[in-house]
Amino acid sequence: MSEHNHIRLPEGSIGKTTTTLNLGPTHPATHGVFQNILELDGERIVAAEATVGYIHRAFEKIAERRPLYQITTLTDRLNYCSSPINNMGWHLTCEKLLGVTTPKRVDYLRVIVMELARITDHLVCTSIVGVDAGAFTGFLYVMQYRELVYEIYEEICGARLTTNMGRVGGFERNFSQAVWDKLERFLEEYPKAQKELEALLTRNRIFYERTRGTGSITADRALNYGFTGPNLRATGVDYDVRVHEPYSSYQDFDFQIPVGKTGDNYDRFMVRTEEIWQSLSIIRQAYRKIQDFKGSEADVYHADVPEYYLPEKQDVYTKMEALIWHFKIVMGETDIPPGEVYQAVEGGNGELGFYLISDGGRAPYRLHFRRPCFIYYQAYEEIIKGSMLSDAIITMSSLNLIAGEMDA
Repeated sequence: MSEHNHIRLPEGSIGKTTTTLNLGPTHPATHGVFQNILELDGERIVAAEATVGYIHRAFEKIAERRPLYQITTLTDRLNYCSSPINNMGWHLTCEKLLGVTTPKRVDYLRVIVMELARITDHLVCTSIVGVDAGAFTGFLYVMQYRELVYEIYEEICGARLTTNMGRVGGFERNFSQAVWDKLERFLEEYPKAQKELEALLTRNRIFYERTRGTGSITADRALNYGFTGPNLRATGVDYDVRVHEPYSSYQDFDFQIPVGKTGDNYDRFMVRTEEIWQSLSIIRQAYRKIQDFKGSEADVYHADVPEYYLPEKQDVYTKMEALIWHFKIVMGETDIPPGEVYQAVEGGNGELGFYLISDGGRAPYRLHFRRPCFIYYQAYEEIIKGSMLSDAIITMSSLNLIAGEMDA
């Protein structure tokens, strides 16, 4: 054989019995822009290396150059499947720093919005787990109800996905009758669709065998990593921020904390499924409580804090004082007290925290977002090691890894 016919193999490849697979950052099986470099022995994963940073947007450093109100739009783009929870969490953080107490009706309105967001977040996750197991129909069927929730958002704030919803102290406007009409329709129609999705997947033999016993993590390992939310509760730990550190008057509601046992893909699916039913119950309770308000209380939708709450738009157009206050609040010209606060909410994926340090300036001195997905992803390598490649894809789905929350 002549010299030029010899094939040169890459250095170090001689004797290599495994295959390197680049799963991401734009592979169709990944649920977001992130990368996993897998070493495969056949179809079994023997090693993995996870990488983030492909959509890093420097949210925290940008926030240190923006007044409080202009940070709300940044929080939208963390977990974009449940943006209103991010918005409410940020406003609660501001209110803790500013010493603002919101009326009960505002709390209940926020609870309705946050639980709707939790349902849509879980709805996406559970239906996508079905897609990755080969059942595409259920996903298409339930998406029409996410669309209905987005119509409710639209009536409340004019936006759908990245909502920029609410204000420090409450909401920018009272909920219209159209909001309540669409909410009643959702509460009436969606439970039937949810039952059908569960009937399609829960006891389906193929789905059960693909998810049961795969992607497991123990409670101890989950706690060591810092897991919270449904992925921690699937291991049997009943930690829920809404119960252990109540905010927005969650202590006024009666609901259960669903837990699993094994922390596998099936338990994560089942925990989120049951949480959807708990969220529906909370929404119904909040709706009844809101209907009990009479007289002037029935129209309250924000706290009485004119130095932080944006004036009515009509007043801004017609009154000089309102125009001045609008400018001062949006541009950060109002006095913000120095202080250090941490506020957490139960996001769609777990404890979403905001650590805010103020030196009294117009923007935060330091702001850190505690993003649950960033923490889950650290454990992904350990969870999928030794599993089949196809199991790793379902594990990615059941952990509900959202790239926007990994790269702040």
